[in-house]
Amino acid sequence: MGTAREQFAVGGMSCSFCAESIRKAYDRTDGVADADVSLAHEEVRVRYDDDRVSAVELKDALRDLGYTIRDPDKRERFREQQAELEAGKRRLALAGGASVATAALMLWMIVVVGRFESTSLPMDLAVLGLALVTMFGPGRYILEKAINSLRRGIFNQHVLLEAGAFAGLLGGFLGLTVFPHFPTVHFFAVSVFVTTYHVLSEYTSLLVRTRASRAVQDLLELRPDTARRIADDGTAEEVPVDDLEEGDRVRIKPGESVPVDGAVREGESAVDESVATGESVPEEKTPGDEVIGGSVNETGTLLVAVTATGDDAFLNRVASEIEAARATKPGIVRLADRVLRYFVPGVLAIAALSFLFWLVAPAVWSGGPFGTGPDVQRGAFAALAVLVLGYPCALGMATPLALIRGGGAAARRGVLLRSADAFQLLPDVDRVVFDKTGTITVGEPSIAEVASFDDDRTDTDVLATAATAEAFSEHPLVDAVLERADERGLEYDDPDAFDSVTGKGVRATVGGDAVLVGKPDWLASEGVDVSSAVDDLERLRERGLTVSGVARDGDLIGLLGIGDEIKDDAAATVRRLRDAGIAPVMITGDDERTARAVADEVGIDRVLADVLPDEKRTEIRRLQGAGHRVAMVGDGVNDAPALAQADVGIAIGAGTDIAIESADVVLVGERLGGVVDADEIGRESYRKTRQNLLAAFAFNGVGVAAATTGLVHPVFAMIAMVLSVTAVLANSFAGQVLSSEGLNAEFTVRETESADERTNG
Repeated sequence: MGTAREQFAVGGMSCSFCAESIRKAYDRTDGVADADVSLAHEEVRVRYDDDRVSAVELKDALRDLGYTIRDPDKRERFREQQAELEAGKRRLALAGGASVATAALMLWMIVVVGRFESTSLPMDLAVLGLALVTMFGPGRYILEKAINSLRRGIFNQHVLLEAGAFAGLLGGFLGLTVFPHFPTVHFFAVSVFVTTYHVLSEYTSLLVRTRASRAVQDLLELRPDTARRIADDGTAEEVPVDDLEEGDRVRIKPGESVPVDGAVREGESAVDESVATGESVPEEKTPGDEVIGGSVNETGTLLVAVTATGDDAFLNRVASEIEAARATKPGIVRLADRVLRYFVPGVLAIAALSFLFWLVAPAVWSGGPFGTGPDVQRGAFAALAVLVLGYPCALGMATPLALIRGGGAAARRGVLLRSADAFQLLPDVDRVVFDKTGTITVGEPSIAEVASFDDDRTDTDVLATAATAEAFSEHPLVDAVLERADERGLEYDDPDAFDSVTGKGVRATVGGDAVLVGKPDWLASEGVDVSSAVDDLERLRERGLTVSGVARDGDLIGLLGIGDEIKDDAAATVRRLRDAGIAPVMITGDDERTARAVADEVGIDRVLADVLPDEKRTEIRRLQGAGHRVAMVGDGVNDAPALAQADVGIAIGAGTDIAIESADVVLVGERLGGVVDADEIGRESYRKTRQNLLAAFAFNGVGVAAATTGLVHPVFAMIAMVLSVTAVLANSFAGQVLSSEGLNAEFTVRETESADERTNG
């Protein structure tokens, strides 16, 4: 017993107020040490003393606030999300319909009847009915959250909204029963409109999160649902993967995904393990070697004994790593949040004091500037207008609008924004961690060098011989040989005879000559003298290349160096980052020699090689613990936990869906220069965000101050709230055309400069 940890998937969160409410609830729970809340991924991780509080009580605290706890099964959790989205859509349709009907009735009253302040009893009752239907129908969940928050002494946006909605109801009832000169319809209309606005904002938030956070589901779908289990008598049966146990044997045919983590018992094959390592060159597997669930069997048939199931399996461990990274990812302390923490209690207090003032002041100072007696209507106007003008609509729009503006400019430069925090964090990033394969490099094997060791044969002859000998081979590296031969326009025929030696190379007859293409060690074991190529072998391997030898009639005629080509703009991107004061780091699952060769070529000093996915995330956390803001750039499944952990995860758009879904920013295509472009646009977006927040705070401040006079009509308060959003909109998109032209021009210049650099070597 003692310190324990729990992680919950939470349904119903919509904004920073929700995250703050959950934190406050746990802060006030005896036995809780700390709680990390991820709004973007609706997850909460709690560290607590299980001698003082139980996991059940922690769950009850969330439910008491009106939030739901989703099923721990990841696939079931996504179904629950979809169900919540459908429920939100229904609520929005009902609330939206009530708002349209209310607006139509008010317009009819003003335009047709020609009245603004008063109307008939049927009109009053009709709008009252719409208000009650909206608040206690689609808006009932907001009321429940507000009540539960108040029970715990938490003042949040739900409390503020319900205060405004019920103030509208109270004002309307006073008009119906006590003060016939009250604008009854307008009071009731405020209840309808503010409730509908909140339903709309929460539905929009849920829609964005549901569509943008499918990484774990996509990851789990890499693994097949069934496996071919082999019984002791040799018979095979299809069984669900979840039914497999350690020690079971499964057969995997060429082209199939490996369903489980296991060890090879029979067979030899090349297996694409990029799902785990990110490396493009397949691993040769023989009996005794380990295979990873989700990888792809390329050539031969394998019999694999299961070594890990359930949560211990690789893909499930990666999924857990992604979830844990999201929950513990350092959050940004938004400028708006610093004020909003005190905003709701402040607005509620001002509304109450305004109402009391207009009841008390005219009586105390009778005959003075405040009138001759308690002014209930003016007090009601003041309280309701304060609540309406204090509702943080413009504040809530300030950051998203600035990010939309920046996102549009970024999209024209091939940078797509997926996280609201990303552009605000990018200006503070001082470390950029790059994956190697598919990020700095292209991600596909290609011929980097052809070396000839026969005076009578050129490198073209060596390549043509290898292409002919391997024309029938299914090994993934053969594609690199054939593609280079096609690029050079070489003609190669089918071999006269062909035999593949799994894990070693091929034997073929070409033009009557015996040809071997494969590992130099295998060629040596077949009697080929490779001593003359020792220096070149070492040189090619130092460059991080995979080397194949080509022998004809027992003589070595050449070597093929196969590697992953470095992207054209990789070195220029690293240089631009250094010029901006940002230190680049490379982290890869590849071996040290290959990693160092690539890093040296692009100008990166710090390299971490032979790193597993969880170790990548650990390195990101270590840098964050040292006080650095870290961006991670990657493209593979193995990068997903690190992308989720980084302050800003940047995925290559040509990479895997899981990497993209785990990231905050996506670079369209394979251009690395977008990393620096995103940083520059992020600085501009953050500047606009600060301007928007200043305008919103000023508008709310002036509006609330004016509302306390009791001279602001409730409908005019609603109009003023709309105007505040308009002001934020105008600032967000002012100069958008000019800005876009400037960005596009700069992008064109940089692309030209990069092309010139490549041309000049």
